[in-house]
Amino acid sequence: MLKKLSLLIFLGLLAACVAIAPESTQSDVRNERLAAEHLNAGHALMESGAYEDALAAYTRAAGEIGLTAITLGAIGSANLRLGRLHQAQKQLEQAVELDPKSVPAWNNLGVLLMERGETAEAGRVFRNAFALDDGNSEEIRENLRLALAKLENPSYAPAKEEKFELVRQGSGQYLLLRTPDSKIEQ
Repeated sequence: MLKKLSLLIFLGLLAACVAIAPESTQSDVRNERLAAEHLNAGHALMESGAYEDALAAYTRAAGEIGLTAITLGAIGSANLRLGRLHQAQKQLEQAVELDPKSVPAWNNLGVLLMERGETAEAGRVFRNAFALDDGNSEEIRENLRLALAKLENPSYAPAKEEKFELVRQGSGQYLLLRTPDSKIEQ
């Protein structure tokens, strides 16, 4: 009799555990669905140039599923576009640490390193992204090409368009002046 009672209690507890599991799984599926919606919204906002709003969407995604390689990479990319290089670097480095095969995170980390003037390290990072992507991304190929060109010729910089104005100084005399909205790079 005692064995039967123990068996019934054990089966009752086992049934209670099984009944709880699907509920938590449903919650996980719901969180993943919401996170995907937030990530997609963030990507659309990034494309439209609304980087602060994209960052908020990515943060909401992280709130649903945690700081995964995907959410960290997305948050880091938004911070990169916002010029928050220190924050972006930490987040992108964490993203590639969590998922060493994340091509977007590697590429964005390379872009960040180029922004910081760390050309040799950026070249290594772009090579890694290029290899992981099997050379399929035109964007990564171009980033790698620019990094290698800058490594070979440190003074290399893409041509910048400057505006000039021709000002008449007298009869037949002209002076070429840089316009005020033209940027002077040193």
